[in-house]
Amino acid sequence: VLSHNLCTVLNVPHDPVALEEHFRDDDEGPVSNQGYMPYLNKFILEKVQGNFDKVEFNRMCWTLCAKKNLSKSPLLISDEDAFKVWVIFNFLSEDKYPLIIVPEEIEYLLKKITEAMGAGWQQEQFDHYKIALNTSREGLSAWELIDLIGSGQFSKGMDRQTVSMAINEVFNELILDVLKQGYMLKKGHKRKNWMERWFVLKPNIISYYVSEDLKDKKGDIILDGNCCVEALPDKDGKKCLFLIKCLDKTFEISASDKKKKQEWIQAIQTTVNLLRVGSPPPHKEARQKRKELRQKLLAEQEELERQMKELQAANENKQKELETVRKQLEAAAARAAEEEKKRLQTQVELQDRFSLELEREKMVRQKMEEQVAQKSSELEQYLQRVRELEEMYKQLQEALEDEKQARQDEETVRKLQARLLEEETAKRAELEKWHLQQQQTIQMTEAEKQELENQRMMKEQALQVAMEQLKQLELERKEALEQYEEVKKKLETAANNTKSWKDKVAHHEGLIRLIEPGSKNPHLITNWGPAAFTEAELEERQRSWKGKKAASE
Repeated sequence: VLSHNLCTVLNVPHDPVALEEHFRDDDEGPVSNQGYMPYLNKFILEKVQGNFDKVEFNRMCWTLCAKKNLSKSPLLISDEDAFKVWVIFNFLSEDKYPLIIVPEEIEYLLKKITEAMGAGWQQEQFDHYKIALNTSREGLSAWELIDLIGSGQFSKGMDRQTVSMAINEVFNELILDVLKQGYMLKKGHKRKNWMERWFVLKPNIISYYVSEDLKDKKGDIILDGNCCVEALPDKDGKKCLFLIKCLDKTFEISASDKKKKQEWIQAIQTTVNLLRVGSPPPHKEARQKRKELRQKLLAEQEELERQMKELQAANENKQKELETVRKQLEAAAARAAEEEKKRLQTQVELQDRFSLELEREKMVRQKMEEQVAQKSSELEQYLQRVRELEEMYKQLQEALEDEKQARQDEETVRKLQARLLEEETAKRAELEKWHLQQQQTIQMTEAEKQELENQRMMKEQALQVAMEQLKQLELERKEALEQYEEVKKKLETAANNTKSWKDKVAHHEGLIRLIEPGSKNPHLITNWGPAAFTEAELEERQRSWKGKKAASE
């Protein structure tokens, strides 16, 4: 599967027969003891022509090794960004296995990423990191470089999107050979209309797309040593114009501003000049120069180390010669010292004889002087002792006087303290009495206050009840007035009807009074005649009204 995928990505025809032959086996096991690397070199890598997609090839290699080697700790960059850092590592690493990237290339890459983020380069921070790195190893592996960039140590304060865009920009420049890219307007060759396109400048071609996602490619401008670029004056309402002349076509392009126009003209002219002299892209040439400079410095360092070793060897030889001479001088000096020692010993013996006699006389005289000095010292000590005793007697007298005065002062202070203590006790008793009186007064005030508060609460409750009863009586009064008005209206209506009826009867029948059936009870007589209700009916109605009023209360 690996061989087939490699052949597919590298555009090499796959030969399964060669694979089977290289790894053939029989009933007893594999016949060939050769590994996979000889097959890879002979049947795949030797057939590569260079017309393959390097990004897809790198992506397949990344798939093979990333899962096993990529750190499990969370990173500030995505897997896609980690893949791009891995590809950049393969481009900048040294040409020896195992692959490492030296501190100089790490500094170059971090500077490019920092510039792409628009941040300032922290040289002091990197110098500290470089010192710590040089003490432990020569460089970093690909996975350590991914951890370094993903940890955010040199991109503090930047969000994930900014770091991702910076890595993508550096990847486009170093791996995809994108020297410059951006939106500009291009004039069509047929319809002569202006369309916005995304231009991508590479070492020998300018491609333009519909948008920056590079999915819809609209054309290419092939560059060679015969191409040229020149600025154009503004026309047809378009500004910041410049012209790219090739052998078969010319292209009119409009930049967004004068700065972009000048940058594009300078970048295209630089690319054409490199094509004329046959130089590689700037970043590849810079990488080669950095590598040559490192090799030169390494060679100079090795030569310096060789010279230091030679000087050290010569110095060691000189040290050995000097050590031999020093030993010879020490032996001669030892012999001379021995002879001098013998001569001095003879001289010392003679001096000792004379010295002994002289010493005896000195000892006798010294003893006499010591005896006189001892007697004088004893006398002086006796006199000094007498003076000390007299001084001590005076001090004892003064001490007794001081002690007596101190006892008198102590007695005075003690009496004063006793008097102050009695006054303090009397004041404390008086204060306690005042405190008890205040406590009693406060308790009485609190009780009176509580009683007044209770009376106020009872009065408020009684007032609330009276207000509610007043509201209820007001409602009942309104209802009684309404009933009274209704009864009044009925009486007026009945009176009007009766008057009208009586007028009609009087008109038709004279003063004849109608005989009407009625109750046996005596009727109420009004100035209009018999009343509409009897006393029993009025009492019944009054009881009914009182019952309704009691029910409403």
